Amino acid sequence: MVYSKEFFALQIDLAKAVAALVGLPIDQALRDYTNIYIRFGLGRHFDHGHPVWRRYIDGLTRAADVCDWTYRFYLAQRADSRQPETSTCFSYVMQDATCVRIHFRNAESATTAPLSSERLPARLAELRTIFDEIKRDGPHVTRVVGTSWLYNLPAYRRCFPAPYVASGRIAERRYRHISLWGQFLDRTGSLRPNVTQDFKSRLAGLTKPGDLGRVFPLQALAVEAPIEAFYRFYGISADG
Repeated sequence: MVYSKEFFALQIDLAKAVAALVGLPIDQALRDYTNIYIRFGLGRHFDHGHPVWRRYIDGLTRAADVCDWTYRFYLAQRADSRQPETSTCFSYVMQDATCVRIHFRNAESATTAPLSSERLPARLAELRTIFDEIKRDGPHVTRVVGTSWLYNLPAYRRCFPAPYVASGRIAERRYRHISLWGQFLDRTGSLRPNVTQDFKSRLAGLTKPGDLGRVFPLQALAVEAPIEAFYRFYGISADG
């Protein structure tokens, strides 16, 4: 997915508001309160001294238009560090030797809603395939975790076992991550109008640092459950 220029502009608006409200340098606000560092393909260490980040910040100080410079830099970085995307909506990574983290992306056609009732069997089949694989190849895995704004949606929650969904808690300070910012995006990387306007209205009324999280219409939720709950939910036998 190529993210739109407007998506970066929305994040820059938040960074500018934070910088003014808290008294942070704009480069720190951009690193700590937006998803831009990750979108540049720089990983998750958020190293202020990363040479690519320093090159971006150096150019930022000379840019007449912050958003234009940021978006041109993103497009150049994306061309240099493009990674293949999965062909399915659900995927997973090993967070550590005993823990699996679930991810979601819209891999459906433009005319298909990936979380619709009609596509629920396909989503459940993807997840069953994932947990079949984990059961076969990861005998030491004991738990499953996830973090996303999507856990606010009933259509997403129904893909998972009840104990996992019921564990949801607000994940604080996710400003750097797509698990929070993803709520503004459609499948093409453009902004969803209603939720974007809601965010802008809330941001315009922001007066206290403690209210920063409330400018997001939906919060990122962190969830966790034992892997046995998933095996039962997807009908995977104890024998594998």
